[in-house]
Amino acid sequence: MAHPMISLLLTLNALVFMSWMVPLAWVRRSMETHFLVSWDALADGRLWVLITSVFSHNLFIHIFLNMFVLWSFGATLERTIGSGRFLRFYLAAGAIASFSHAAVSKFLMSAPGLPALGASGAIAGVVMVFALLYPRERILLFGLIPIPALWGALAFVALDAWGLMAQAEGGGLPIGHGAHLGGALTGFVYYFTTLRPKLAYRRRTWQSA
Repeated sequence: MAHPMISLLLTLNALVFMSWMVPLAWVRRSMETHFLVSWDALADGRLWVLITSVFSHNLFIHIFLNMFVLWSFGATLERTIGSGRFLRFYLAAGAIASFSHAAVSKFLMSAPGLPALGASGAIAGVVMVFALLYPRERILLFGLIPIPALWGALAFVALDAWGLMAQAEGGGLPIGHGAHLGGALTGFVYYFTTLRPKLAYRRRTWQSA
C-alpha cells in the first residue's frame, strides 16, 4: 500500500462519520460526549477529545472536503517524510489544533462550551508542511485559481486570522479559525525545527559522499 496512513485516516474518519449517522439517542449522546472538543470538555477531564474530535464529522460536505484535501496533500507528504513520521505529525497537529480552538473559545470568545469537530486543523498543518517543502508547486486556490503552494497556504492563514478577529468581536462565520491557525503553526514549527534540519543534513551527507 503506497499511503497506508492516509488510507487508515480516511477509514477512521468514515467510521466515525457513520457513527454520527446512527439514529439512536444514546449513540448521539455518546458521540457528543466523546467526539466534540471544547474548553468545558477538557476542564471536565475528557482530554481524549483533543484527538477524537479530529476524526469527527457529522455533515457529508464537511468530511468530503476535508478528506479530499487530506488525500491531495497528505499522500505526497507521507511519501516524502515516511508513514510513521507523518502519522505522529498529523496527530500532534490535530491535538494542538483542538486545544487552540478550546483556548480561543474560552479566552477570546468567552464561550468555553463552544464545541468543535473535524480534521481541518490537522489538515492545515499538513498543507503548511507541504507548502514549505514544495513552495513553487501549483495548487488551485478555492479549487479555481492556480497559485504557488506557499502563497496559497499563507493566504489561508491570513483568511483565518481575519476570521478569528471577526469572531473575537462577536461576528464571523461558524468556522474553527483558531483550530486552523493552531494546526498551521504546528506545521510551520515542525518544518523549521525538525524537517528542514534533517533535509539540510542529508544534503551535506550526499555532497560529502
